[in-house]
Amino acid sequence: MNPYNELPALVDRDLVLYEPNVMMEYLDERFPHPPLLPVYPVARAESRLYMYRIQRDWAALADLILTSKDQAEIETAQKELRESLINVAPIFQEKPYFMSDEFTIVDCCLAPILWRLPILGVDISKEQAQPLFDYMDLIFDRESFKESLSEAEQEMRLD
Repeated sequence: MNPYNELPALVDRDLVLYEPNVMMEYLDERFPHPPLLPVYPVARAESRLYMYRIQRDWAALADLILTSKDQAEIETAQKELRESLINVAPIFQEKPYFMSDEFTIVDCCLAPILWRLPILGVDISKEQAQPLFDYMDLIFDRESFKESLSEAEQEMRLD
């Protein structure tokens, strides 16, 4: 769906969006209540930086894992993504959502990566990152998240 074969991608009827900032603006305009970005300019800017970091750091690694033909490169990216998520796991103890008390567009950017961890070959144990698992449960249990999954995405985590 994404001509660059990268994450994230958003499909809404016949519209396919694949640039996070475009997706954010579209979602916030299409569904203005509740807002997906904080009201205050400083908090909005921080959210945009979080999204940039997710895209540049974690989504880039996910893309590499999914597209590379070099097994050593894939394994290095898997290790880097695993270690990065384990290292950041404690921040999920501080607030219920990613650096926020409210569900925001930042969570929308991070959820697809976390959902795909099994197919990315990124194994993290609950002992290593329990707060991250609690966050994932919170996000994945949202009705809106469940409804957003394509059939192929649903099959990624058949238990």
